[in-house]
Amino acid sequence: MRKYFPSSWSYVWRQGLANLYRPNNQTLLLTVSIGLGVFLLATLYLLQGLLLSQVEISSTNGQPNLVLFDIQSAQREGVTQLVKRNKLPVLQQVPVVTMRLSAINGRSAAELKKDTTSGVSKGALGREYRVTYRDSLISSETLAAGKAPFVGPDGIPRVSFDDGFTDRLKIKIGDTLTFNVQGAPLVTIVGGTRTVDWSRVQTNFLVVFPKGVLEPAPQFHVLLTRVPDNATLATVQRELVANYPNVSAIDLGLILQTLDEILTKISFVIRFMALFSMATGLLVLVSSVVVSRYQRVRESVLLRTLGASRAQILRITLVEYALLGLLSAVAGLGLAVMAAWALGVFVFEVPFAPQISPLLLLALLTTALTALIGLLNSRDVLTRPPLEVLRGEVS
Repeated sequence: MRKYFPSSWSYVWRQGLANLYRPNNQTLLLTVSIGLGVFLLATLYLLQGLLLSQVEISSTNGQPNLVLFDIQSAQREGVTQLVKRNKLPVLQQVPVVTMRLSAINGRSAAELKKDTTSGVSKGALGREYRVTYRDSLISSETLAAGKAPFVGPDGIPRVSFDDGFTDRLKIKIGDTLTFNVQGAPLVTIVGGTRTVDWSRVQTNFLVVFPKGVLEPAPQFHVLLTRVPDNATLATVQRELVANYPNVSAIDLGLILQTLDEILTKISFVIRFMALFSMATGLLVLVSSVVVSRYQRVRESVLLRTLGASRAQILRITLVEYALLGLLSAVAGLGLAVMAAWALGVFVFEVPFAPQISPLLLLALLTTALTALIGLLNSRDVLTRPPLEVLRGEVS
């Protein structure tokens, strides 16, 4: 840092920077201690923003906040009328069919599980698939390769997979998959892949079939709507319990509230750790001032002997601790941004777009607090006459 500091700057700035390199300095220890607190606080803030920004909350205009689940085919019309009778919109209504994957390219799931060299995820082979059928993509999907679901001229359905899930199954467009649709085998061909935005409040699926294939299969339906207030929600829930007790009503607003409470509790613990770390750093700062007091006394006496005023010494001390605080803040914020970016991109798989202004405010507060504490603990050296200070040190 000293190497790249502008030599044209005033003596006060250059001397304040040089003080960071005095013998027996605590610069590295202080930077680590204070910077660790800044790192924890900034990382918490960035991750909280990333996670909450990806939840399409129910307060957004037009977004569904109530999901009606497990609607049987015979109940579909009645539940739809119940929703409309309460003047609620039917935002989405989709059929869901459950099935299992029984073979890939003629090799059974049991055989693939035993083959340790296949690379196919055992979880993907053993899971139950909940799929739907339609001939087009929805707003949360974009076509990655191939085509949307369709029935081929040979009568074999071309299904569409989530592009990330194809890696787990080690499949590609043109591969043949056999599904067990509740006891009935169904041969399909991978006809395309989709990129699915799973953070959207939509009925998203790993596998989508074309129309004209699964309609006769046992299925249930899911309906998404939006309620304006809790009173309407309570009315809908009462009518559902009275007329369709098997239908589950999932309040997305309540789920979001629970998520917020969990994040708040986690944030409290991390904030406590961060503030404890910063407090430790500030205590180390105070002890550093005490330990280096004799060097500071000698510097003060020497500077005053050479004609420096108390105001100049005060500014030198202010620059020293301000640079120390700024260095700690920059180090902590830099590590926090890198950590949040890595977690966001590789773990949570969400776009990383941090807000800069709160980070700059945190850096400013850290710098100001460090400078203030440094000045308060150095006031004895700054205010007492040089001769009195030296006599005190000698005695």
